[in-house]
Amino acid sequence: MADENLAFPAPAKLNLMLRITGRRSDGYHQLQTVFQFLDLHDRIRFKRRNDNQIILHDDLSGVSPADNLCYRAARQLQSAGGSDQGVEIKLEKRLPMGGGLGGGSSDAATTLLVLNQLWGLALKQPELKQIALTLGADVPIFIHGHAAWAEGVGEELTDIDLPEKWYLVLQPACHVSTAEIFNQPDLTRHSPRIKIRAFLQGDCQNDCLPVVRRRHPEVAQALDWLNQFADARLTGTGACVFAAFADQQSARALLQKKPASLNGFVARGINHSPLLGLLQPELS
Repeated sequence: MADENLAFPAPAKLNLMLRITGRRSDGYHQLQTVFQFLDLHDRIRFKRRNDNQIILHDDLSGVSPADNLCYRAARQLQSAGGSDQGVEIKLEKRLPMGGGLGGGSSDAATTLLVLNQLWGLALKQPELKQIALTLGADVPIFIHGHAAWAEGVGEELTDIDLPEKWYLVLQPACHVSTAEIFNQPDLTRHSPRIKIRAFLQGDCQNDCLPVVRRRHPEVAQALDWLNQFADARLTGTGACVFAAFADQQSARALLQKKPASLNGFVARGINHSPLLGLLQPELS
């Protein structure tokens, strides 16, 4: 059972590639992408309440509780599981917002997984993934908990074991709206589908990259700087850009040289979410 005294991790993710292969009649885009987690995470504490109140404590200025994905996830789970219990949630943000690292989605998934046990609901992973998808297309991967090849809108997940490289991640001083990028008329929407083998052989294109470059010069400048030293890529729709390194020392050495206008960090890619190791294996 989930321990109320623990701070549970909500890890970041990278999209190692992103292809847009079509658009459904409901407007959602069909994708092929690859998710890998990072060993950097938000931390969330949960304290069970005997009433049905959900109280959120966070340091996010300008974000109302009703708009916070942790709060929404708790309410959705409460409804789906028929629970009359409540919770106090303390969210400690460490991941940058609006950077394409999945911080809000990961927070929501951690909330679903922990409260499922804390409230004794015993919902299985497929049921939690269905709830997760109503909160956002990136939420199911964090329920899944393993690096994955993803299709559909991002919810059809196939485990993939990837080299656990070190990444230098740079954060330009801008916010990129995913909805804005996906609504641009010049966005490529009909890339040919590929097989996992093609990705493993080096096909790492991101169809959002040309649009983001044109609309956000700060991202373009970060990519251009990083490309001088390594193969720079965009995660999701950004704004964060990243490059892979074989060892931590090389990534940290380049981090020391970054322009002052960029925030950045070094983290290791990991194939298993650290959250699932803290929860009993009751989800399969």
